[in-house]
Amino acid sequence: MAGIGERELGKLLEQAELITAEKYQELLARQKETQQPIERVLSEEGVIDPDELALLASMQQETSFVNLGEHKFEQRALSLFSAEKARDMNVLPITIVNETLVIAVEDPTDDALLDDLKAQAGMPIEAVRADPEDIKAYIALNYKTGGDIEKEVSHIAMTLEAEAKKTRVQGGNADLAADSPIARTVDMLVIQAANDKASDVHIEPQEDRLRIRYRIDGILHDVMSLPLDVHPPLVSRMKIMAGMNIADRRRPQDGQFSVEAEGRHIDIRAATTDTVHGEKMVLRLLDKSVALLDLTELGFLAHDLQRFNRLISAPYGMILLSGPTGSGKTTTLYSAIGQLNRYEKNIMTIEDPVEYHFNDISQIQVHEQAGMTFASGLRALMRLDPDVILVGEIRDGETAGIAIQAALTGHLVLSSIHANDAVGVIYRLTDLGVEPFLIGSSLLGVVAQRMVRRVCSHCKKPMPAPEQERMLYENEMREKRREFFYGRGCSLCANTGYRGRTGVHELLTVTEELRRLILNNANSNDIRAQAIKDGMIPMWHNAMLKVKQGITTPYEVQRNVASIADV
Repeated sequence: MAGIGERELGKLLEQAELITAEKYQELLARQKETQQPIERVLSEEGVIDPDELALLASMQQETSFVNLGEHKFEQRALSLFSAEKARDMNVLPITIVNETLVIAVEDPTDDALLDDLKAQAGMPIEAVRADPEDIKAYIALNYKTGGDIEKEVSHIAMTLEAEAKKTRVQGGNADLAADSPIARTVDMLVIQAANDKASDVHIEPQEDRLRIRYRIDGILHDVMSLPLDVHPPLVSRMKIMAGMNIADRRRPQDGQFSVEAEGRHIDIRAATTDTVHGEKMVLRLLDKSVALLDLTELGFLAHDLQRFNRLISAPYGMILLSGPTGSGKTTTLYSAIGQLNRYEKNIMTIEDPVEYHFNDISQIQVHEQAGMTFASGLRALMRLDPDVILVGEIRDGETAGIAIQAALTGHLVLSSIHANDAVGVIYRLTDLGVEPFLIGSSLLGVVAQRMVRRVCSHCKKPMPAPEQERMLYENEMREKRREFFYGRGCSLCANTGYRGRTGVHELLTVTEELRRLILNNANSNDIRAQAIKDGMIPMWHNAMLKVKQGITTPYEVQRNVASIADV
């Protein structure tokens, strides 16, 4: 039968007490002689008819299917197969029970595969069925945590150490060619970071080791340590790829390069600076295969999403996003112009850098050495008949002034600016020299945002909360709760209890009453009170609503959302 191997079928019939092993072997021999399907031979012998056999096989396949997200993977089992072997065969060891290896495969009835796995493991195996795409994903997750990549890189590092000693004696340089061990090391670091959905890779020389860290969901994780001899050729290789000067190790440098990682195109921004132990390098990964999020996927509450959609539907005016670095401002801006991208609109952007490329949108890269700054680029855009303008960031008074003039002359302008909260944006514009009457006349609204980690949906459950977290929630929500949703830790979330992030927002819309307060130079408390009266949900309260919904935890809210006003 399709999907059922001969050995598996025999076991199935024996377990159902429909046939003995000896009789089954006899029927198999007849089937080979007559070249008839085995189900027909079984039917002719009166063992089981084809329909009953199909039902029995279906029931067996259903019971053998496992959800890998519900399992914790045992290191002793993972160590029986290298990451390369597991990927090539698309199999994943789960655990060892009574000296039998439980292993996830796509087809547990593939006799040849099972024989290979048994020989590789050196022990009996029990194969269970799992989704092939899940197997690939969990191979990437579990072999990283199992340290397999560290062992592979360390093995390459030992080769590099020998090469480095040799080159020091000969007065040359380590081999930095594309097929050298150091190039393979760079590829492995980037591929593993992409598989782990890391946003940044930190390469940090210490006194006695080279420390490698990945930033995943906003948190830095140590992933491996390498010998210090690897550091100079590793950094030099990446500087060559990024178009930097490898001879200059004292001054900060930045550049960019691209790699193909397992079918995905990844752009990488690289930056270096000198430290007391040598050059530190940070890589920012921009995975082009990850689709831009729709506005509905950014974490907006329904109330705020409706108001934000009204803002971006305006024919002209200025909308600003604020928040610290890494708070998702660019993602929100891109999602907004993605929604506005229609054939009848001329949308243009000025960015530093251009992180994602859009079809049918004209994007300009800032290049200060060539005289292309935010201010000069924005001034040029004004002469190109735009309907919507995206300015990557307002950093100075000149850019702010031109952006406001654009908003006042019939263009919809979207940009980001650094401020602690939505009300703070108004005072930040004032600090940049913008007159209050211009702010009141041009500003449509402000979105302040932060990012919090989501509780892992695969292992979340209600659990008793620490006293401090209960107090944080009760003080804001005015209701008592002893339990919140926490992740217990599973293979899908690398045992952290969190998987992915969502936005927490504070949306201020400029109403007539708020405009009057801005024109009269009202203090921040009065402006904030009026904004709340006009429908703004404070960011802290917004975050606690997500705690109430089981999306995040009070700990995450305190770690990421607290502002100067909340301290």
